[in-house]
Amino acid sequence: MRTVRYHGDHVVSLDDVSVPTVGPRDVLLAPEAVGVCATDTHIIEGHFMSRPPMALGHEIAARVVQVGSEVTSVQIGQLVTVEPHLYCGTCFNCQTGSLHMCPARRAPGVHLDGGMAEFLVVPDTLAYAVPVGVPAWQAALTEPIACCVHGLDRLEAKSGMPIAIFGAGPIGAILTALAKLQGLGPVIVMDPRESRRDLASRFGADLTLDPTSATFEDDIAAVTDGVGFPYVIDAVGSPRVVETAVSIACRAGKILLLGVADPSARMSLSPNDIYARELTLLGTALNPYTHRRAANLIPSLGLDRMNAGFFALDDFQAALEAQVNGTFDKVLIMPQQGGKAVAA
Repeated sequence: MRTVRYHGDHVVSLDDVSVPTVGPRDVLLAPEAVGVCATDTHIIEGHFMSRPPMALGHEIAARVVQVGSEVTSVQIGQLVTVEPHLYCGTCFNCQTGSLHMCPARRAPGVHLDGGMAEFLVVPDTLAYAVPVGVPAWQAALTEPIACCVHGLDRLEAKSGMPIAIFGAGPIGAILTALAKLQGLGPVIVMDPRESRRDLASRFGADLTLDPTSATFEDDIAAVTDGVGFPYVIDAVGSPRVVETAVSIACRAGKILLLGVADPSARMSLSPNDIYARELTLLGTALNPYTHRRAANLIPSLGLDRMNAGFFALDDFQAALEAQVNGTFDKVLIMPQQGGKAVAA
């Protein structure tokens, strides 16, 4: 079979390898759509820890082609999404209800072979059936949706309250849709790129702003009559964004750090400001127990509003470049198809 593999030292290639074997509790999958995201770029650039050589791709939708002798949860021919995390089960975090904090966690597409391949084997516990009628490319977004669901769970946002979201990429768009479903409003989304602000508007943002604009501070103050936002999300992963998020939060506000920052990045905050305004800074990582909920939510999110670019395995380099350049709202590799297309 063919697979897009990362070999370390910034090297990615299309390789021919053997089809993986199937154990009693395993599922053999034929990936149909695999999302390309910033994490893949960070891995190739060497900013994120990985274990090469391995196939890239952790946002996976696939068709079941074979099941192990003990598998009963999914059936051959079924479209599934892959929850891309394996945990040790024996560490302190796993045994006290925080398995996503497991220090020995392994992830397909990061530490293990991922979905940018013609075939993939995963344990049956990682294969989640998606609602009937969901297109494969939308099912591939289950993992980022699940991360957003976990983040909003952490925020404990109340309906009828305003929320500010920094970053209007796919994550920002998903957060916007989820915030609207949750009854939050107005939903204000900020991004310096006009195309990304347009994406946020398509997903229901009540107002979009350019944070680099000379009128940004006045525009923000006007939205909340100078009170500030009870909920602010950094969906960028930028120290400067977090500093700005803190500045526009209201007293007793909550700031959620959902964007993945470079591990070496640092920011400057005033402890006294956090104390005096009783602010809460929240981290949010991965998708503990939210993958099923995310799959169930797909039909309600209007993901067809994304301008998605589809690339064949042969075109993996063009797909990676399109992700970096922001050519499409979302870039996906379609391992079972050839050519390139744009979603309606």
